[in-house]
Amino acid sequence: MTDQEVWFITGAARGMGIDIARAALEAGHAVVGTARDASRVIEVLGEHENLLAVSLDITDEAAAKAAVDAAVARFGRIDRLVNNAGNFYAGFFEVLSPAQFRQQMETNFFGPLNVTRAVLPVMRAQRSGHVITFSSTAGLTGQEFVAAYCASKFALEGWMESLRFDVAPYGIDTTIVEPGFFRTELLVEGASTLWPELSIEDYDQRTKDTIEAWQSMNGKQGGDPAKLAAALITVAAEAQPPLRWLAGADAVQTAEDKARLLLEQADAYRDLSSSLAHD
Repeated sequence: MTDQEVWFITGAARGMGIDIARAALEAGHAVVGTARDASRVIEVLGEHENLLAVSLDITDEAAAKAAVDAAVARFGRIDRLVNNAGNFYAGFFEVLSPAQFRQQMETNFFGPLNVTRAVLPVMRAQRSGHVITFSSTAGLTGQEFVAAYCASKFALEGWMESLRFDVAPYGIDTTIVEPGFFRTELLVEGASTLWPELSIEDYDQRTKDTIEAWQSMNGKQGGDPAKLAAALITVAAEAQPPLRWLAGADAVQTAEDKARLLLEQADAYRDLSSSLAHD
């Protein structure tokens, strides 16, 4: 990595992306900040000699390639890719329409794949780079009312854990970021959160109550996105960046609880599970 790195950040016009872009600029790095509308990036971050704002719909493969080409044309390289853009389709499985579930996967899973596929040839040519993908504690453990979101994040985790083996020979590192609850726009209805399209009587009251509970949490989440962004700059600068980074005390607790549960489940049927080989 050079002293001044080039950070390619998706979803840089709102939420966590703003703080990450700002932290990277403050650290002296160049930033390619992408959003569906590039003008929004300039609105929130201001004009900066080290900032290139690019319009990008991450679900559009051709747009991803064009954004990467623009980044290389301006800065000559890409050192860190931050797959941050995403959204949140909240709802019980049966009342999320099939179209909503597919769109959740299209944005949160296939979107990062599109961008990463466009960036990797640049990093392979450099024989260096770092792919950072935002997952969630919802990528570690299933939760009520978030079947689609968890599915998209679990898929990201499996892809990233496997991707590291593919790209390590070319000097490219990978890191999964797993935040807990942070005070971002994720729960802002219409901005990042979308509620179920369908109605089933069995679920109606539970859906109403759960939506009210989620809405009541907006703006009260304990995590500070600016602190996460500053910490990410530090984590990324490690000589060997971590394969996953848990962001927030609640994320650490979630990981510990899941690890204990897996060990308990492995032990519960150890003898039976171990008796299945051919005699």
